[in-house]
Amino acid sequence: MHTESIERWVHDHTFGQDRKKSAERRTLIVSIVTVLAMVVEIVAGIAYGSMALLADGLHMGSHASALAISVFAYRYTRANARDARFNFGTGKVSSLAGFASAVMLVLFALVMAWESITRFISPLVIGFDQAIFVAVLGLIVNGICLLILGGHGHSHWQSSREDDGGDHDNHDHKHSHDHRDGHDHKVHAHSTPSPDQQDHNFRSAYLHVLADALTSVLAIFALLAGKYLGQQWLDPFMGLVGATLVVRWSWGLLHSSARVLLDLQAPDEVREAIRKAIESEGDNRVSDLHVWSVGPGIYAAEVAIVSSRPLDPDSYYNLLPKELGLVHATFETHLCAAHIRGAR
Repeated sequence: MHTESIERWVHDHTFGQDRKKSAERRTLIVSIVTVLAMVVEIVAGIAYGSMALLADGLHMGSHASALAISVFAYRYTRANARDARFNFGTGKVSSLAGFASAVMLVLFALVMAWESITRFISPLVIGFDQAIFVAVLGLIVNGICLLILGGHGHSHWQSSREDDGGDHDNHDHKHSHDHRDGHDHKVHAHSTPSPDQQDHNFRSAYLHVLADALTSVLAIFALLAGKYLGQQWLDPFMGLVGATLVVRWSWGLLHSSARVLLDLQAPDEVREAIRKAIESEGDNRVSDLHVWSVGPGIYAAEVAIVSSRPLDPDSYYNLLPKELGLVHATFETHLCAAHIRGAR
């Protein structure tokens, strides 16, 4: 085999992680807006002697730190996307950043809960007008940030044309390597990521802003009830409600990002779709199947197949459902014992 003929089988493992995505741009803008709002509140709090403004400014600083983690994660992912030390690219950096931010959210919620319980035990005098002003200001800033982010339920993996302004052919590609040892061979197949992905890093940024907006809404409700109805107990109570909701949201992010970091199996429907696709042809039977996430909504798979008539590499690749986001698949095939005895 000529050396140059191997080049068509050589590939990288960037899987689109080297491209700047719209989620990164939106997160950066929100981070800047949050930092500016934080500086304004802290400066105003010091200048006017307002403890409420100063406290809210420092509180916003905790979310600014979390957003900074998200921005750094995007930059790091792009900068190191082609680093060969990452076996499957830098896609898991998103989940690592999401996990770290979720931990920060839980700590923030615990502080909220502790402060609320303390105020139940030892109520403080509330400056309602000033506190309402701060809560409304925070809600406006968070509302703007949520509009910029556009909601975490949408697709965050943009096509290459939308992300970098270039004119690229956005088609699937594959490379196969056939390593034979007796009756055993392995095949590696690759395809470009599907556009419908989930980004833990972006989700964490959204949850931080949403948590801040929620606390502002609950605070406004409680402060208005305290000022006009004399129900001051609602202030610490709403703090507990907010802390509970934030912990619940954080738990979901911790769970989903930890699954990726620990290489847990992909969802049952993904694995079942692969199994059905492989076993739909001939007498192929999947004896071992491992599917795990290597980035936002993209998967790698290792499939062991027993068959009396193993298929060629391209045939196995073409059986894979393209909509599953499989970017790396390894097939290992074995001749079944009955076929071997028959051949003798």
